[in-house]
Amino acid sequence: MSGLDGVEHKTLKVNGINMHVAELPGSGSGGEPIILFIHGFPELWYTWRHQMTALSSLGYRTIAPDLRGYGDTDAPEKMEDYTYFNIVGDLVALIDAVTGGDEAVFVVGHDWGAMIAWQLCMYRPEKVKALVNMSVLFSPRSPDRVPIPTLRRFFGDDYYICRFQKPGEIELEFKKLGTEKVLKEFLTYKTPGPLYLPKGKLFKSSENGGASSALPPWLTQEDLDYYVTKYDNKGFTGPINYYRNIDRNWELTAPWTGAKIRVPVKFIVGDQDLTYNSPGAKEYINGGGFKKDVPLLDETVVLKGVGHFLHEESPEEINQHIHSFFQKFL
Repeated sequence: MSGLDGVEHKTLKVNGINMHVAELPGSGSGGEPIILFIHGFPELWYTWRHQMTALSSLGYRTIAPDLRGYGDTDAPEKMEDYTYFNIVGDLVALIDAVTGGDEAVFVVGHDWGAMIAWQLCMYRPEKVKALVNMSVLFSPRSPDRVPIPTLRRFFGDDYYICRFQKPGEIELEFKKLGTEKVLKEFLTYKTPGPLYLPKGKLFKSSENGGASSALPPWLTQEDLDYYVTKYDNKGFTGPINYYRNIDRNWELTAPWTGAKIRVPVKFIVGDQDLTYNSPGAKEYINGGGFKKDVPLLDETVVLKGVGHFLHEESPEEINQHIHSFFQKFL
């Protein structure tokens, strides 16, 4: 699994941590354009296996790290070491390491990876040639609304992001359920609405088995086993610490209030994705707000019948979108 044909695994020292990076060289003779893939939760570099294989065959050098706290990358112990600044700092150092320091790269992000990619473009636009972002829209900072209390008021205490806030609590509940069950539930979630995790009743809708107990065609048992092995080894605390820094990120990013994304962007989302169906998302896309905040937005693509993990569910379509967009900048 981790030994996908031709994938090279290396550990790079970046920003004070050891980062595991998977790389698939392009099919050319060197000097290929680089695509940096940034994964989300609860994923790993492995989530990009289809994109790496397809795009390296088209002549790109594809690079996918395990982010800080995930997989075979270091997981600092302090909760406050998982802010936007830490993670973007890791990626800037990674870009410098793989390019020699003076070259921009193409970037593809999904879920938390998309949120990180928006920040990377905001802080260091000269590092990004163009961006394909998936699932999570740009979210301009509101100076008046602290994120977690706002989410709590809107969705209640059982909303998954609110449930993730108390250090150690959700990890204990996940431990009782077992890593495989937890990952399977997250990776197969395809309800176009908010995810709730009531205490003692996590993922209760699937307790009785039925259709939800079967893996979807795009996720094999072998794929799931790879994720389970890595999460069993590392635990969930590092990944969940990203959520625990949402309010801290809001405080730290005050200087970027009103900042726009000044990098060419294609945005792709599935119409069954909980993010696309969250309050205000469609209005933001269709009402011109998204284009105002991301002036170089080339296109927003909404895939019919596709859920949150669109790059795994519809890899051929996603690969084509990535390639056709990046071709414009070669």
